[in-house]
Amino acid sequence: MGKQKQQVISRFFAPKPKPSTSPPPSSPTPSIPPPKISATATFSPLKRLRTSQLISPVKKPPKTPKLSPNSDLPESSQTPPTLHQKFLHKLLEPCNQETHISSTSISKPQLNPKYTPLEQQVVELKAKYPDVLLMIEVGYKFRFFGQDAENAARVLGIYAHMDHNFLTASIPTFRLNVHVRRLVSAGYKVGVVKQTETATIKAHGLNKVGPFCRGLSALYTKATLEAAEDVGGGEEGCGSCNSYLVCVVDNGNVDVKIGIVGVEISTGDVVYGEFDDNVLRSGLEAKILSLSPAELLLGDPLSKLTEKFLVAYAGPASNVRVERASRERYKDGGALAEVMSIYDKIGDSLLIDTPQGESLELEGKTKNQLAIMGMPDLVVQALALTINHLKQFGLERILCLGDSFRPFSNNVEMILSANTMQQLEVLKNNTNSSESGSLFECMNHTLTICGSRLLRHWVSHPLRDRNMINARLDAISEILESMSSSNAYGGLEADGTDTNITFTPKFHQLLTSVLTNLGKLPDIQRGITRIYHRTATASEFIAVIQAILVSGKQLQQLQVEEEHNVGNMQKKAIRSSLLKRLTLTASSSSIISTATRLLSALNKEAAEQRDLSNLFVVSERQFEEIATARMKVKQAKEKLDSLIGLYRKQLKYRNLEFMSVSGTTHLIELPPDAKAPSNWVKVNSTKKAIRYHAPEVLVALDHLSLANEELLVVCRSTWHNFLTDFSKYYSEFQSAVQALAALDCIHSLALLARNKDYVRPVLVEDSEPVQICISSGRHPVLETVLQDSFVPNDTSLHADGEYCQIVTGPNMGGKSCYIRQVALITIMAQVGSFVPASSAKLHVLDGIYTRMGASDSIQQGRSTFLEELGEASYILDTCTGQSLVILDELGRGTSTHDGVAIAYATLQYLLEQKKCMVLFVTHYPEIVNLTKGLTGRVGSYHVSYLTSQKDECTMNSNGENCDFEDIVYLYKLVPGVSERSFGFKVAQLAQLPLSCIKRASVMAMKLEEAVGSRRLAAKNLQESDDTKALTEMLKLAFSEDVDPAKSFQCLKHARKLALDLRNRHLFCNVN
Repeated sequence: MGKQKQQVISRFFAPKPKPSTSPPPSSPTPSIPPPKISATATFSPLKRLRTSQLISPVKKPPKTPKLSPNSDLPESSQTPPTLHQKFLHKLLEPCNQETHISSTSISKPQLNPKYTPLEQQVVELKAKYPDVLLMIEVGYKFRFFGQDAENAARVLGIYAHMDHNFLTASIPTFRLNVHVRRLVSAGYKVGVVKQTETATIKAHGLNKVGPFCRGLSALYTKATLEAAEDVGGGEEGCGSCNSYLVCVVDNGNVDVKIGIVGVEISTGDVVYGEFDDNVLRSGLEAKILSLSPAELLLGDPLSKLTEKFLVAYAGPASNVRVERASRERYKDGGALAEVMSIYDKIGDSLLIDTPQGESLELEGKTKNQLAIMGMPDLVVQALALTINHLKQFGLERILCLGDSFRPFSNNVEMILSANTMQQLEVLKNNTNSSESGSLFECMNHTLTICGSRLLRHWVSHPLRDRNMINARLDAISEILESMSSSNAYGGLEADGTDTNITFTPKFHQLLTSVLTNLGKLPDIQRGITRIYHRTATASEFIAVIQAILVSGKQLQQLQVEEEHNVGNMQKKAIRSSLLKRLTLTASSSSIISTATRLLSALNKEAAEQRDLSNLFVVSERQFEEIATARMKVKQAKEKLDSLIGLYRKQLKYRNLEFMSVSGTTHLIELPPDAKAPSNWVKVNSTKKAIRYHAPEVLVALDHLSLANEELLVVCRSTWHNFLTDFSKYYSEFQSAVQALAALDCIHSLALLARNKDYVRPVLVEDSEPVQICISSGRHPVLETVLQDSFVPNDTSLHADGEYCQIVTGPNMGGKSCYIRQVALITIMAQVGSFVPASSAKLHVLDGIYTRMGASDSIQQGRSTFLEELGEASYILDTCTGQSLVILDELGRGTSTHDGVAIAYATLQYLLEQKKCMVLFVTHYPEIVNLTKGLTGRVGSYHVSYLTSQKDECTMNSNGENCDFEDIVYLYKLVPGVSERSFGFKVAQLAQLPLSCIKRASVMAMKLEEAVGSRRLAAKNLQESDDTKALTEMLKLAFSEDVDPAKSFQCLKHARKLALDLRNRHLFCNVN
């Protein structure tokens, strides 16, 4: 069995080269890749022993015997290591930085005559790419070698075995897509090494006796997978989720400043920003969580706190890949110059041939370079690191499109903090981090993948511009009108009169048809970007461009009807300016003409069959090289077919024809008794016939094969140039795709409003006072779960009146649900959506900040209370008078007195310094009384409830009261303060032992009595002393013997004493 296997494998290799033969050609040495990600695997004891024996370091006799990693016995230093052990030591041992640098600088490794040619190539490739898991094409399989084989076997569940000199495993070539994705998901950087020559080219080249030339053809990581060649763009992608590569750098100072660049390589989105951050890195956390990166690129050196946060974020549970890149060369500047030079090189390669195109391209380059020059220094450093990182994947061109750049913070969109996103469950729930039960899942009714991705951005980045919000609301209103009048579609009533709503229902139906058809296709946004990256297949190119073309033609019908009915323009045209702009962008005449021209150059049937030779439709002055190559193939075929006439005459068989058997073509079949020329080559035979190849046929077949190879090379080159030429249309097509995605989002929000009976919010002018007035508001997510059982609540906050609500009430009474509901309705309104309420009148807010729940961060050394106060500190620093701040039980992480004091001080700071909208939930009734001096600005509310007594207060054996009250939650917000929290009822629901609950109840009563008596005594004592002092001071002030100045001082002191008495009296009444 082993011998047969050796024969099968050895057919891919040529005889071993002689020592004098020059080494086989190697692929160009790439730039030094970043350090690899190590993976830990657990094996059986026998396998660990075998592995330790294979990778034990080579010992020299003079040295002391060394123990193997997993053995207690000393290894013999007298036995020389085998060749196998030397090879595995070189291949499998992780190399340090010095070894890595020296190995990558070797262009011609020394040949080992005992290695097979394939093994020698593996050694060379592994020396160049030590951090990459290599998949090497060998015939009809991709093979793994050494440690790569072991890792692949563990992740893919395939068999690894010893073959020749090292461990190997393999997969079939047609399963490349599946297995690469699985390896990348496991955190590996995967490299695919392909044969760079075919058998025909090899036979006619200089490398006739050596192995097939191989080189690294593709690299894959999590952030680059969807944009990469061969495996990207499939249905196994991450759908509407993004796969950002985020590069982070900072200045390392105490007052830290952080620069960040995030790239979504598969869609072309680039986001950047530089900002000051605090010790807890709250700003960095908000931006990282909003992007949810698949890969982090850390620009070393980083400050300890920044690195600590990022490493904790990319922990084992996050499945985020981390790479590092040094920025020492930017210590004294130079990042901007490097980026500018990269832009010049990439821009020069994209110049259009026409003079007009060249001027446009140069103008675009200048515009992009000016934009880069205006970026902060840390952002430029992060951009330079990102470009250099993407060079190894061949995807750096996407960073040279200035139109795709957008800053993190701007005056148009609201940046929700990380706590707000998490605590309000905007994109994911807090149970299992899935979309189920989130605000996004509730609002998402999109039909396309790109639409879902854009809606995710809309929900996480609400608008701050009133006009833009109203534009979305107008568009939704018009689609709703179209839906409600869809039964009038047809244009005319039965009597032939015009209905005046002919166009509106047609728009809704046409838009639904367009989006439904797009939803059946792959992600066209990623498809367009893959075309720009030149990684798209021909079938993918046709599908994407065809989808944009068909959608544009369908939407163009609206404009055609508008033009033909000029007299009826007012009642037939689209009223919404946003809908009109998006429709015109998606149905642009230049888009349609360009798409038609591009598709006319390609053969759809050949693209579906992956037949690159027949892909292009040759016409005059177009694809002349392909026409020439096809002519050569045609002539070679004609010459081959003409030989049959010669053989008919030679053998005197009139009906002689070429035949094919088992893939072997142009065989001449003769009876066994027929005499064939002696120079004919016998191929195979049966009892009735013998099949030959004539020498002339072999030569002609060789010429035909070479002509086909030349045609394939020309077609590949033409296809590459064809995709490169598309770069000048990328921005226009990308705009059309984004317009279609925006139409899908607006259509989704219209469906949401219609299906759930939402109302349009009214946005007051920016000059009016900040206010949030909601009538019968409902929680958008819980309403879906509870249906008609949900209890709505009103909210009224106004900057000129009551702009703070202190909410108290029993545990599980609905306090947190109420404050979340207000925040979610505000977010939905500023997204541009209708809201779940009977009416809503809002001012556009610049931020929504929340402090809810309790959690710690042990990995970052932060306790629960530190997390709580850190979030509160971030809110106090960031919020403004146009913000909504939600604080839920602030101060509960410490002692009662400290908690009350901190909660009160924080609330007072918000009310007096920031004057923002505040919803404050607390179980401390003292805070309500402490804020009585802020009458008119603060309102006290509680969630209502009913109580009933099962038994009249019974006494137990110790004479202690047992509380058997039942409580009914009404979930309705009413004015007033709740005196009790009913914590013992929650303890009963949690099924604490009854004895514990009874004992706790007794202890609570005793503590309340003790505290009350102490406060009363202290109050009486202090009041008696202060009252005497106040009386004496008043007598002295009104005495006739005292001069007016001294009398005035006495009155001031008396007033101070009176205020102290009043405050002390209020505090004691509360407690």
